[in-house]
Amino acid sequence: MDLSLILLLVVVALVVLVVAAYNRLVRSRVRVDEGWAQIDTQLQRRHDLIPNLVESVKGYAAHERETFAEVTAARAKAISVQAPGELAEAENGLTQALGKLLAITENYPDLKADANFRQLQEELAHTENMVAGARGNYNASVRAYDELRQVFPSSLIASTFGFTGREYFEVETVDVRRAPDVSF
Repeated sequence: MDLSLILLLVVVALVVLVVAAYNRLVRSRVRVDEGWAQIDTQLQRRHDLIPNLVESVKGYAAHERETFAEVTAARAKAISVQAPGELAEAENGLTQALGKLLAITENYPDLKADANFRQLQEELAHTENMVAGARGNYNASVRAYDELRQVFPSSLIASTFGFTGREYFEVETVDVRRAPDVSF
């Protein structure tokens, strides 16, 4: 076999390997972006429910202004950030503020019996489950993408073409999930 033909086959094989590795990286990055879009959609739904929940509680517990202000401020902060790490921190703060709001409702049996309030609570619980599922999907996609970026030979392609790492979207420890202590 001619040396130039062998060299041509080696070059073609290398080009095919580079293109295949590049395409795997792009597909993986797209899955990460899709996972983030799912989180964003669920968080937007959560953010849209919160004003309705606050208004429902306000009707029964108008004197709890500090808690309402805290929930409103935490929601505004969560809406304003985009990076996964900052957003996770803001969402943790919002979760704590919502915990205080929901703890207040324990003192108002009429509110707990209100059909509108119960429906909002159920929607919020469903949305929280959807956020958790989307977060798990996103974090799995980030793990797969980062793994692909770091293994040889795709690590060479990733560094050459500027494929950068992605941040996980992590909630804090169990303390965030625990209902806050509220005293009046």
